[in-house]
Amino acid sequence: MQKWRCTVCDYVYDPAEGDIGNGIEPGTHFEELPDEWVCPICGDGKDLFVQV
Repeated sequence: MQKWRCTVCDYVYDPAEGDIGNGIEPGTHFEELPDEWVCPICGDGKDLFVQV
């Protein structure tokens, strides 16, 4: 699974870990995140993430 990095704050979304604090279960691919999901650190949207 590919990781994705926020270009604003450098938070890395790791699909293996998910985003439990925001209800995203481990194993959820970045493409499967809801459109309204935002970076848990800076609050910016998925459109500001790049694959790493």
